Amino acid sequence: MNYYELLFTTITTEDYQQDLLINALGEIGFDTFEELDFGFKAYIPVTDFDQEKLDETLLSYQDLFTFSYEITLIPQKNWNEVWESNFEPIEIGKQIFVRATFHQAKPEFPYEIVIDPKMAFGTGHHQTTSMMLELILENDFADKKVLDMGCGTGILAIMASKLGAVAITAIDYDPVCYASTIENAQLNNIENITALCGSKEVIPAEIFDTILANINRNILIDQMERYSEVLKTDGEIYFSGFYEVPDLDIIKEEACKYGLKYIGHKKNKDWVAAKFVK
Repeated sequence: MNYYELLFTTITTEDYQQDLLINALGEIGFDTFEELDFGFKAYIPVTDFDQEKLDETLLSYQDLFTFSYEITLIPQKNWNEVWESNFEPIEIGKQIFVRATFHQAKPEFPYEIVIDPKMAFGTGHHQTTSMMLELILENDFADKKVLDMGCGTGILAIMASKLGAVAITAIDYDPVCYASTIENAQLNNIENITALCGSKEVIPAEIFDTILANINRNILIDQMERYSEVLKTDGEIYFSGFYEVPDLDIIKEEACKYGLKYIGHKKNKDWVAAKFVK
């Protein structure tokens, strides 16, 4: 798959301004981002790129802050080289070490996750993924049956398995993410993750103890009723992929319709990861 790389140069007065633009780009098909000192890079499959949609999206931010962008075509054969050059290991709370296959292991960490850094989103670098990992660490997954929606690289499903989840169903609409989840589960010697390619329509007719959903506000709202249908009473659900303002109140309102009670949330640079209980 060929990708477009858009290199954005930004001049902002508040950090959240750039984050708002990144979030908006995510909603029109951009699936990978790299933040830089002077802006960020955004990547989108050539087949998903729509110049008219991009122009319409950027128009909403022209009065908020100053930015410009350059676009470059990245052929498929060069993608891994580009991605690997930008991939650095990360640490979550001195408990989780996330690294690529070409990085040195750190056995002093209780948990290690090895991710083959192809184009799939969810390496742990983004605030939403790191907060979801923190929430997983803080809660009980032993013997739980887990659903991971928008699984990306499978990083959250892998962590749930390492914490004792008995079975995990990991779903993503992107075939690259689906394949990446299978591959990364094997890299981590995880055998209890079942990967499915699709969206809410492929969620099995089963009951889950815990649901992980790190996507974006609009998709979460669209899929929330289905989440509630397959979540057991007293089951936990963790949402991320949206902002504290105004998204969290919108998510709370929608969740309430389906018997999902808000418990609390984490915040990192205006991004939120929130816990609900049915």
